[in-house]
Amino acid sequence: MSFGKPRRLEWIFQKYEPPLYFVTLCTVHRRKVLANEQVHAAFVRYAEAAAQRGYAVGRYVIMPDHIHLFIRGADDFVLGTWIAGLKRVVAAAVTGGRGIWQRGFFDHVIRHSESYSEKWNYVRENPVRAGLVTDADEWPFQGEVVTIYE
Repeated sequence: MSFGKPRRLEWIFQKYEPPLYFVTLCTVHRRKVLANEQVHAAFVRYAEAAAQRGYAVGRYVIMPDHIHLFIRGADDFVLGTWIAGLKRVVAAAVTGGRGIWQRGFFDHVIRHSESYSEKWNYVRENPVRAGLVTDADEWPFQGEVVTIYE
């Protein structure tokens, strides 16, 4: 008999440092206001500034009504605070600052490089599934700010 948590649970409770998040943000009422050059430029500027603070924005796709991105933060990283800033910057690019976002966001911790690749392969096909392009590489509102996994 062992004391404390069973050994099999150690894997479940292990800490991923620094964590890598897969995040999805959606516009309110799924308004199609995001897939344009102004939003893309604002997103990239914000993501590049994050690198100066020790945060790495990896791959991303900006769809007309939502954004998918991968981000890894330093020890002091607070995902909700960073996302709130991103939402402000993108809203300013769309409307001059009026609210365009659903409350909150969806986030998922990526556990390893395979999961990152699988999630990315699914996400990058979003524009194809939506009928916006015939090949994912044709979608202009995607990219990678920092290489997180090769």
